Amino acid sequence: MTDGAQQALRRTMEIYSKTTRFALACNASDKIIEPIQSRCAVLRYTKLTDAQILTRLMNVIEKERVPYTDDGLEAIIFTAQGDMRQALNNLQSTFSGFGFINSENVFKVCDEPHPLLVKEMIQHCVNANIDEAYKILAHLWHLGYSPEDIIGNIFRVCKTFQMAEYLKLEFIKELPNSFPKWLQHVHSHQHSGGSST
Repeated sequence: MTDGAQQALRRTMEIYSKTTRFALACNASDKIIEPIQSRCAVLRYTKLTDAQILTRLMNVIEKERVPYTDDGLEAIIFTAQGDMRQALNNLQSTFSGFGFINSENVFKVCDEPHPLLVKEMIQHCVNANIDEAYKILAHLWHLGYSPEDIIGNIFRVCKTFQMAEYLKLEFIKELPNSFPKWLQHVHSHQHSGGSST
């Protein structure tokens, strides 16, 4: 919502404050202008657990008779990141676009780096096979994913990846330092025509 629109909303709130109660929902409260924030009681909710999202998704799927696979539900839960609105939007968009909920369709609709590719890249890192990890990174980069999308999915996949805990912590600690170097490597290969994708 633009600042101008928020100013108009503020004025409406002032006019009708004696007879009306307003409820606003937003993802980033810091983007709401101060005059509106000062008139609101801020309620912050934690992210939902995967089990909570799955329960609601199953309820919707049964009532709407949506065909699905288990990996499709896992993909919706992964892309929702604890946000029920996002989960339901992803479910609806995937069903509208493809008529069937599976992981491939979900990741096409949500346009996120596929976690299986990210898992494969992490496995190559664990096995000290950096060249293969670079190839997957170059492929993700070539597909047009932003550095933020790639690093975000690496973090999310890494948290549940099966490896020694000390190695997982070391990986997460080093990722912010290493990632710019990876991107520089991929970028230089693309300019020289050496991209492996």
